[in-house]
Amino acid sequence: MPGRPRACIAIPLEEDLAKEIERVCRASRIAAEPRAELLVALADAEGVLLGNRVRVDAELLDAAPRLRVVSGFGVGYDRFDVAEATRRGVAVCNTPDVVTGAVVDLTIGLILALARRIVENAAYVRSGGWAAREPPPPLGFDIAGKTLGVVGFGRIGRGVVGRAQLFGMTTIFNDVFREPPPGAPPCAYRPLDELLAVSDIVSLHVDLNPTSYHLIGARELERMKADAYLVNTSRGPVVDQLALAAALERREIAGAALDVLEREPPSADERSAALPNALVLPHTGTATRETRRAMRELAVRNLLAVLREEIPPACLNPEVATGRA
Repeated sequence: MPGRPRACIAIPLEEDLAKEIERVCRASRIAAEPRAELLVALADAEGVLLGNRVRVDAELLDAAPRLRVVSGFGVGYDRFDVAEATRRGVAVCNTPDVVTGAVVDLTIGLILALARRIVENAAYVRSGGWAAREPPPPLGFDIAGKTLGVVGFGRIGRGVVGRAQLFGMTTIFNDVFREPPPGAPPCAYRPLDELLAVSDIVSLHVDLNPTSYHLIGARELERMKADAYLVNTSRGPVVDQLALAAALERREIAGAALDVLEREPPSADERSAALPNALVLPHTGTATRETRRAMRELAVRNLLAVLREEIPPACLNPEVATGRA
């Protein structure tokens, strides 16, 4: 059917989801890298399904003059030039809501791992320390009664607060607003400097934008307690990685758990990943079978909604998708 829109699939996709696209579109599978080949493949595309490592900027939009929708597989919009896409009438979509539970679970898991020193105790057994009973195993601490400071009180931040309260933690938050939104768990607002000064654990849940870049740097780390921990499951560049490594090396804070780094994967000279008081994961916040499947499903729904001239479930510029731009 020549009248069907052309769509490109640039992520691995299950056959049943690919068939959903093929029922509506003339679909082709393309590689996201190298970038030059991707741009050539998009020459006559009206829609594209992309991973979250691909920059959607003026260069890409120039290469795809017929493009109507970019459906991203991921969360956040730091890789999207939303303003430029909006100017050109291109809808930009991502997959935010379906990742909330998985990232909340991982954040709580990291908090528990830090508190109970789970990684160190597993290493103690592997090294033969338990068999030798010398030295004694590492001791952790109870999280009940401790203060959790959440920076960013969106869906994930609110989810972390709700779970943490079940463990008996005192919770406070910082965001651009001071009053918790309707339906949020009860939580008191604190200015960032105060939150950093009183929290036993600081957990970051902001998106990456010009105001959040290096939100936590040397100045902010100095305000944290010496026995406090930093957890980051948001975006790596929210933290000044060099300042954090220095603070960990000097034991200015007790430790950190990081699912994200400023440069991913880390370079050979990345100090944080090798420090004994840092727990570093390879950006696994959404890495469950169920969540990744749900993300692909939503990405497909977003793509097809725009191509069918419907309102997509998760569009960053809905005025474009609905034709009101």
